[in-house]
Amino acid sequence: MDTENSTRQAICCLFLIAFIASNHAAVVNIKAKGAKGDGITDDGQAIVSAWNEACGQPAPSSLLIPPGTYMVSPSIDLIGPCQAPIKITATGATVKAPPELEKFTTNYWIAIRNVSKLTMIGGTYDGQGRQTWAQNLCPDGGPPGCPLPVNLQFTNVTNSLLKYVTSADSKFFHMRLSLCDNTRLDHITIRAPVDSVNTDGIQIGRLSGVNITNSIMTTNDDCISIGQGARNIRIKNIRCGPGDGIGIGSLGRRSNDEPVQGIWIKNVTFTNTEHGFRIKTWPTSFTGSVSDLHYEDIIMNNVTLPIFIDQQFCPLNNCQNGTASNVKISNVTLRNIKGTSATKVALKFDCSAGTPCENVKLADINLTYEGPEGGPAISECANIEPKVFGQVVPPACPYIQ
Repeated sequence: MDTENSTRQAICCLFLIAFIASNHAAVVNIKAKGAKGDGITDDGQAIVSAWNEACGQPAPSSLLIPPGTYMVSPSIDLIGPCQAPIKITATGATVKAPPELEKFTTNYWIAIRNVSKLTMIGGTYDGQGRQTWAQNLCPDGGPPGCPLPVNLQFTNVTNSLLKYVTSADSKFFHMRLSLCDNTRLDHITIRAPVDSVNTDGIQIGRLSGVNITNSIMTTNDDCISIGQGARNIRIKNIRCGPGDGIGIGSLGRRSNDEPVQGIWIKNVTFTNTEHGFRIKTWPTSFTGSVSDLHYEDIIMNNVTLPIFIDQQFCPLNNCQNGTASNVKISNVTLRNIKGTSATKVALKFDCSAGTPCENVKLADINLTYEGPEGGPAISECANIEPKVFGQVVPPACPYIQ
């Protein structure tokens, strides 16, 4: 009888050990896959190999990029679906792209696709973009599908977290997220000089349920760019500047643009930016809509044009003059916005004559002009009758009390 009990206990222990082993997170170090971390050797394939091993684990796994400097040639594809949640840890590591644009054959440097429950912690991803900025191949509003590479591209990455990640000196946009439902970005740093070109910080589109919080963005273009199909987006505790503020659009240029709906932006400070908030739609556009927008508790420091609805967006001057945009903008609230405008026009609502802006509410706004022309800030309005609550400076024109 004692022998039977001993045998059963031994079998149970073996099953328990096997169960614990199968559910213990596997850590795959890229140096075990041959990465040198000397800043010269191409470590891209080591990262891909480590990803493939970690992604294939039946239990939660982790890809480790230890502290060091890693040169990674394009284009790196980290593709799921993975068998279980996966984590990329790169705290203390710098990953560098080659500076030469001719080495890129795709419009991204590092892409992560088709993954659920990704956690990405730490790391600086340096696009080394200065050579590319000098060429200025993709001016604002240029042809769709611009070939310049994004630093980090996320496609169909859902239910995920990106935290303490830095993107520096991208050749084009820093981060682009598409189809990335229920994803949180927290303590993100975007870093590029003011003389960089089209270095948008985070571009999002065709997704729902994304939160961007507690982040710092210094760049040349939009700190955050919200594109077609963005829904249920929350942006909070952001410092933006220099750059071009937080923009929605441009919209209406393509027939299949999806609506933008449900955007909450709160506790944002803009410093020395071109705009604070801007909504851009093309004239002679296809139909579309932007609705349910909420801007609250905002500080503008020396912003060139703090609030701008631009339904005549045509940067290349190749539009038919005098034609109206067919994108409808409605249900917009701007509340508790304070600070300074670098030009006299602090509020500009250039809405469409064909589909005027509807139900735009302004509450407790105080924007002053501190420039060489002197005098107060002013507003310019077309095809809009905003509803005003509390004190609004400069006064919107005309308005409904």
